[in-house]
Amino acid sequence: MIDKLVAAEEKYCEFERLLSLPEIYSDQREYQRLIKEYSALTPIITKFREYKKATADMESAQALLGDTTEPELRELAAEEYKTCRELSERLYEELRLLLLPRDPNDDRNVIIEIRAGAGGEEAALFAYELYRMYNMYAASAGFEVTLLYANETELGGFKEVSFMVEGDGAYSRFKFEGGVHRVQRVPVTESQGRIQTSTVTVAVLPEAEEVEVEINPADLIFETCKSSGAGGQYVNKTESAVRLTHKPTGIVVECQTERSQFQNRERAMKMLLAKLYEIKRAELEEQIAATRKTQVGRGDRSEKIRTYNFPQNRVTDHRIGLTLYSLDSFLDGNIQEMIDALATADAAERLKSGEI
Repeated sequence: MIDKLVAAEEKYCEFERLLSLPEIYSDQREYQRLIKEYSALTPIITKFREYKKATADMESAQALLGDTTEPELRELAAEEYKTCRELSERLYEELRLLLLPRDPNDDRNVIIEIRAGAGGEEAALFAYELYRMYNMYAASAGFEVTLLYANETELGGFKEVSFMVEGDGAYSRFKFEGGVHRVQRVPVTESQGRIQTSTVTVAVLPEAEEVEVEINPADLIFETCKSSGAGGQYVNKTESAVRLTHKPTGIVVECQTERSQFQNRERAMKMLLAKLYEIKRAELEEQIAATRKTQVGRGDRSEKIRTYNFPQNRVTDHRIGLTLYSLDSFLDGNIQEMIDALATADAAERLKSGEI
């Protein structure tokens, strides 16, 4: 690992040299490439330099221990050695995490699809609450949310809703949310006060670039259609809704939120590209998954990943065994603690599997 860090520091110094040249500003594309790579390396090199200093200080303290016989100096040197060794070990582990290969999709925008599962109207109402939760979290993180498609129920729930979250690192924040979310509570439609269990599925798709997924126009069926659902606030009232069908895969996407048929078609194409890209990515990850026993957030979407229990005011993520007794706050978008815990568990599993 140290050899990799030394090589990275040499590359970092070369980037610094190139960025100091006046002529680099005349080629904006090259300048932006260098800035991006330089910025990506900065936290690693900063940490590596801290590690090197801590290691050097530890070695100096160790040398002093061997050179002096004075009790006071030996005590000070021993304390310094212990402090520097602990710091060096901590920095080493932090460097291991920083050197883990990044998910190439982490910086992308993300498309999230929420569908009501078992539970009828109660599942649809909870689908709306998850949509609201993700919207509030996205707003707190400085992301922009664009509604793509909504199929509402009479009580204000969602049979299905799709939306895009745009901003640097959007996918990295939401990528562990994909799966089956289970809710346990007394439904508003239940007169006997009995607790019901319902499910909602969440799909998280990194936005794909057109150059990454090729679509033959002959493979597409383009249709205009009327808005579906109860006709609430989330759909337009015109005839501009669009449905795209990809014949080779049978994937169907709809977009109805814009007044313009052209805009709806453009957004529907983005959704289709994301779905096709996800298929390609899943095929690759199946190969990777074969070498890893446990995965965080990349497992079978038919499996239950989280339970929201209203009577006990708790939310439990079953992949990492984390329970938070702050369900109200969680549903108001305060989900960062869970996201951080999932990311940490994923990093630990990747370290265990020998990725660095």
